[in-house]
Amino acid sequence: MSEATDRPVDADADAWAKACAEDLAAEKARRRGRQGPPPGTAAEELRKLVDAVADKVASLQSPLLGSAAQGAVQQLISQAKSAVEPVIERNPDVFDHLAAAGSELLAAYRSAVESQERRWSQGPKGEGPGPAEHIDLD
Repeated sequence: MSEATDRPVDADADAWAKACAEDLAAEKARRRGRQGPPPGTAAEELRKLVDAVADKVASLQSPLLGSAAQGAVQQLISQAKSAVEPVIERNPDVFDHLAAAGSELLAAYRSAVESQERRWSQGPKGEGPGPAEHIDLD
């Protein structure tokens, strides 16, 4: 018998599992470093969007508007943020469901468009509409 067959099988399996787990963790860390942090929940992303839009609008202060108009814009921004924030806090799961539904709608739209494009690309020999034929998108 060789030394390879004398070793317990469980030790090799554990070593292999540990090595795989370490490699996977290192790869995830490398990707995180390259791509940045993964996106948060839909509610967190909405909060970030509202903050980014508010910051952008606030930075677009023009000397032509005057201080009264700038004050009105600032008030509008604060009202919008104060209206959105409680909704996000009370219903964070709703935004996750809406994001999932949006993804499903996008997938359905892509499927419909791809099948229509296939029919168009088949030309007059295929079953697709001719050049003067009306296409009903409803």
